[in-house]
Amino acid sequence: MTGGFAKAGQDSGVQSDMLAQWQEELSRNLLRMQNFTTMMLNPAEPAVGPTPRQEIYRKNKSRLYRYESSRKHRTPLLFVPNLGISRPYIFDLLPGGSFIEYMTRQGFDFYLLDWGVFGPEDNSLTVEDCVTRILPRMAKNVLASSGATELSVLGYCMGAPLSACFLALYPDVPVRNFINMAGPIDFSQAGLFSRWLDRKYFDVDRFVDTLGQIPADLVKVGFKLLKPTMDLTTGLNLWWNLWNDGYVKAFQALNRWANEYVPFPGEFFRQWVKDFYQENRLIRGELRLGGSPVRLQVIRCPLFVVGAKEDNIAPPGCVRALLDAVGSQDKEYMELPGGHISLIAGRGAAIHCWPKVSSWLAPRS
Repeated sequence: MTGGFAKAGQDSGVQSDMLAQWQEELSRNLLRMQNFTTMMLNPAEPAVGPTPRQEIYRKNKSRLYRYESSRKHRTPLLFVPNLGISRPYIFDLLPGGSFIEYMTRQGFDFYLLDWGVFGPEDNSLTVEDCVTRILPRMAKNVLASSGATELSVLGYCMGAPLSACFLALYPDVPVRNFINMAGPIDFSQAGLFSRWLDRKYFDVDRFVDTLGQIPADLVKVGFKLLKPTMDLTTGLNLWWNLWNDGYVKAFQALNRWANEYVPFPGEFFRQWVKDFYQENRLIRGELRLGGSPVRLQVIRCPLFVVGAKEDNIAPPGCVRALLDAVGSQDKEYMELPGGHISLIAGRGAAIHCWPKVSSWLAPRS
């Protein structure tokens, strides 16, 4: 008899759990339909870039922004993102989901270089211009604005090799620390892009001479082809989480950014593809900018290199290569979970990446 009562109790418990799950899923489906209807019939433009900031300097399309913070650390940090491709508000997407917000709350005096959105009138801009004209001016204005005698530089994606070139060419600029976050250095290990842009298959001169500016839609296609099923996966993830208002808000902000590509200046693209992807001149010590050789071993400041395990744009091998090329004694490499974007801007970035960057930089600032 006792066993029978126990069995009946177990069956009742299972039925109760199934009923609760069914009710929860019914409730979620109602929320899904409500959010879906709102997104379709009354779509709202998501607000991005919530961290207060002030424009410090502008030159042509480029802007230098300083963000509000307690400025607990004396050494200011200049953040150098990619040029072209996408807009930099991905680094300050939403409250609680912002790398810039996190770093300013840690007390860093944070400066962002926004390269700007280029038009056909900017087609003559080159890699050399960015390294020898724009970056020196930005560093100078960071020091003048902050009143500091030294600055740290954090380069992300394309911003890292551009920053490395700048540090190598201008050793007299007082750079206290350098962080390479997901920035390709050895382009022979740069994954699919290095194969697609191989000179055997891709004539960059003909490409640029024909198109001039590289259109935003073409940039978008190139990145979409890296993961052709990404949009499908994203759509499925949205459906399963459509009941969650927080997830929907974050999705809308990220989706806005992910579909807001910006064009490349033609001559920048030509030099970038030739010198970096096709010739791999940076890591080989053969790159010349402004008439001077770019020698990575000239870099001697403390160095922190961060790679992403699932990065298909700048795979870990091509990022880590900077560690062996510089003359720094204080240097460290860390490989973290995530892809090229999720390393710094995904939901896991606040757990895996941001605290690591802050904890490395703080005692050196």
